[in-house]
Amino acid sequence: MGTESARTDRLGLLLEQFDQAREMARVRLTGLGDEEYLWEPVPHCWSVRRRGDAVTPRAYGPGEWVLDKGAPDIPANEYAELARQAADGMTIAKIADDWSVSVERVEQVLAHTGEPEPDDTPITTIAWRLGHVHSCFAGQWEWTFGERRQEPGLLVDFTPSAALALERLWATIDRWRDSVGSVTDDQLDTVGFSQYPYGSDPDDPFVSVVAGANLEFIHHMAEIALLRDLWRARFAAAAGPATRGH
Repeated sequence: MGTESARTDRLGLLLEQFDQAREMARVRLTGLGDEEYLWEPVPHCWSVRRRGDAVTPRAYGPGEWVLDKGAPDIPANEYAELARQAADGMTIAKIADDWSVSVERVEQVLAHTGEPEPDDTPITTIAWRLGHVHSCFAGQWEWTFGERRQEPGLLVDFTPSAALALERLWATIDRWRDSVGSVTDDQLDTVGFSQYPYGSDPDDPFVSVVAGANLEFIHHMAEIALLRDLWRARFAAAAGPATRGH
């Protein structure tokens, strides 16, 4: 793109960032097969599973296949966000409700001093990461531009097929991008323009929601790219040095 067509307004910069990330992700996901999509690099991964095989207490989805989800908690990388919410006047009860945790857990986090210990988070498969991204964008679209009625956890029909998962994901991603591209400056500044119930969307100006959605997309696609590298390296190592590069 030539500099004469580049946008420098807030929305333009966010859209350009998203478009570039989306194009990089499309290229990086070319050739994804079902075995790699569902590959569990270590034991006890979270993934997409048949409902009867779910290994987590809150696995969700409307159909036969569900996405693993654990018990609610506040991750260490969100401690600062909790402190910000409390400093902005949000009550402890409201914070607890937003995070689906107890008041005692919120009080524990707010009382924490120093650097928090890193979270002991599960390794997730490519299928899980794509399903999570799809679910987030489907829910945010429904609760921003849609009817704001459907339960976010029931919006995505998860699948063991990599090709079908990607087809559905890109349709949702493109719908989000097109809708975001139509918002006005006033809407960007509107607190609660998005009413997505999982997170702080109702309490934030929409420009912050868009920036957060970009970050969510970029960091999960980077993780997926690394998993694809590890998948290839796994087979290169199994082949042995004599056959590598041939």
